[in-house]
Amino acid sequence: MGERHDPTPELDPPRFGPADVERLEDECLHQGFFRLERRRLRHRQFEGGWSQEVVREVHVRFDAVGVLLYDVERDAVVLVEQIRAGALDDAVSPWKLEPVAGLIKPGESPAEVARREAIEEANCPIGELIELHSYYPSPGACNERVTLFCGLVDSSGLGGVHGLDEEHEDIQVHVIPYLKAWELLDAGRLDNAMCLIAFHWLARERASLRARR
Repeated sequence: MGERHDPTPELDPPRFGPADVERLEDECLHQGFFRLERRRLRHRQFEGGWSQEVVREVHVRFDAVGVLLYDVERDAVVLVEQIRAGALDDAVSPWKLEPVAGLIKPGESPAEVARREAIEEANCPIGELIELHSYYPSPGACNERVTLFCGLVDSSGLGGVHGLDEEHEDIQVHVIPYLKAWELLDAGRLDNAMCLIAFHWLARERASLRARR
């Protein structure tokens, strides 16, 4: 393929859409807690014409929700800690500090999931719920889309171990002063996309949130 010298094309709306992909076959390779598919496809190319057949394995999941719980009065965040199967090879620890999160079940809205998971994982009712972003964590290999929120809460009395026994959850709740949480982020302890995205949003909006008290 030759090097292109054209100016960057307009990005909004996107040049290509779903009609520019030919889905040849979706084959289920494994069905367990999640699903693994082999997808065969062809797609339109930037310089014209269609690609050859492309074969990719895709991790098929429910969409998910994350919610960073923030106590404006105490200037503190509420994070949960639990073991993560995808981090078993982590040299420091497979237990990760994260925002409250969960999968969207059929018939639920992302906001409903945020409020439900905050109770299940942290025993924490949410007051105002602010939607931040919706994004694909790894679109090259997974179809999951995450909706991320900030939930304003009262963190007094929070802590302890929570989670649903039927989902094998063993979740420790931490109430962490905002500045201490940033130290953990800078030290690499908050090493997941939900934390990084939500904390950078909070850094921008924290002053205005606190001014509303």
